[in-house]
Amino acid sequence: MLEQLMQGYQWGSRFLFAEPPSSPLGVAGNMLSRAIGSSLEFMDHREYMPGDDLRRIDWNAYARTDRLNVKLYREEVNPHVDLLLDASKSMALTGTKKRDAALAIAGFFASVAAESHFSFSLHLTEDGCRKLERTNLLPTEWEPFEIAAVSSPAEAFGRMPPAWRARGIRVIVSDLLFLADPNLFVAQIAQDAAVTIVVQLLAQEDAEPPEAGNLRLVDTESGELLEVYLDTIARARYMQNLARHQENYLMACRRHGATMTTLIAEKFLEEPRMDDLLSAELLRIR
Repeated sequence: MLEQLMQGYQWGSRFLFAEPPSSPLGVAGNMLSRAIGSSLEFMDHREYMPGDDLRRIDWNAYARTDRLNVKLYREEVNPHVDLLLDASKSMALTGTKKRDAALAIAGFFASVAAESHFSFSLHLTEDGCRKLERTNLLPTEWEPFEIAAVSSPAEAFGRMPPAWRARGIRVIVSDLLFLADPNLFVAQIAQDAAVTIVVQLLAQEDAEPPEAGNLRLVDTESGELLEVYLDTIARARYMQNLARHQENYLMACRRHGATMTTLIAEKFLEEPRMDDLLSAELLRIR
C-alpha cells in the first residue's frame, strides 16, 4: 500500500492546483478562484433577478442604462483539499490494478495539495465516511487502512457524511459502479465546495469486458461464484449501459459545477496523466 501511495505522491509533485498560493487573498486569507462568489474582487455584471441582494445592485450603471444589474465577485476558496476514496471491495477487484491505482491517485492529490500549500484530508467510505488520521503529512505517516468495505459510497454517505471543509476543493475517487442517483450523489459531493472533481477509476476489464466466452464471476462483496456465458449481445448491452451510466454522471457534474474524468487503472499506472483536469484548468504543471 505504502509503495503505491508514495509512487502517486512522487507523480503529483509535478503539479499544482491552478490557482497558486500567490493568488490575491481575500479578507480572511483565503485564495480567490475564477468562480462567482462573495469576496471583495469585482468580476462582472448580470441582470438583476428577484431575490438578489439589493446591496449588490450597481446604481451607477442603472443611472446610465436604466437597467438593474448586480455586481458579481470572485469567490473565496479555502486552501484545503478533501479527498473521498471509495474503499469498497469493488475498488480492489482481483486480477486488476484498480486498488494500486486508487492508492496512487490518493497519493497524487495529497502531493498536489502539498505543492500548492493546501492542507489535505483523506476520507474513506466504510460503514460511514471516516476521516483518516495524519493525512496532512507524508503518506509514510498516514494511519494504515484497507480497501475492503461492504457498503457502497452512496450507502456510506447516507449513514455518515464526511466532515469536510466548506469552500474547499473536493475530490472523489470511485468506479461509480454502484446503485445511486448520479444527480443526488454529485449534489451531495459538491454542496458548499468551491471546486469538485469526480475521478471515475475503472479497471480495463470494467471498461472493456472480454470477448464472448465462458466466464466465472465473483461477487466482490459476498464472494459468491457465478458461471456465465458472455455472448456478443450481452457484451454490447453492457457497453451501452456503461456509456449511459457515464453520461448520467457527466450530466450531473455539469449541473452541479463539477468536473469528471475517467481513468483506466492499468493505463494510469503505466503513464500517470490528468489531461481532463489540465484542460479544465484545475491543475497546472509546475
